[in-house]
Amino acid sequence: MSHPAAPPTYYQADNYRPEDSIGLMMRQILTSLAQGVEQRLVNSALTHAQWMPVLKLHLGHAATVAELARECHLDAGAMTRMLDRLEAKGLCTRSRSETDRRVVNIALTPAGSQAATEIPAVLCQVLNGHLTGLSAAEFATLKSLLQRVLHNTKSGAADNPAAPSNPSAPTLSGATDAR
Repeated sequence: MSHPAAPPTYYQADNYRPEDSIGLMMRQILTSLAQGVEQRLVNSALTHAQWMPVLKLHLGHAATVAELARECHLDAGAMTRMLDRLEAKGLCTRSRSETDRRVVNIALTPAGSQAATEIPAVLCQVLNGHLTGLSAAEFATLKSLLQRVLHNTKSGAADNPAAPSNPSAPTLSGATDAR
């Protein structure tokens, strides 16, 4: 029986620099993307926090409060508060299921559907702005690398912080120093 490979040690405690952290870089990118989307939605009925549930509903990824909360990675209470705001803006409606009173169905109103159709253009504009200067090949590589990191996250490989350290593990540059 083979043992899973030890995770790489691209980062070492003795020379760790936060500015070299991919986690920090990703957080900064996400923050910048959120600010860009918020700026472009300023004249719409939506905020940055509200576009995802509206788009998920529009695309048919969810039809109930519980499904939408899962899709948006929010707890039920946060989703209820979000839907309160969306309903107050006239973008969605909620109704109890006739077959199971515990289930709350959600539907977009015509105004919500119209708002949803404008979201992809905003997202594309913001994302493309952040990708300025990358060639098509670089974009494909970036996407592939991020998909691999995301796969590690979903497969549980990223959840093994107690794995043995391997100081001779190669880094992306081929060196053992992560700086």
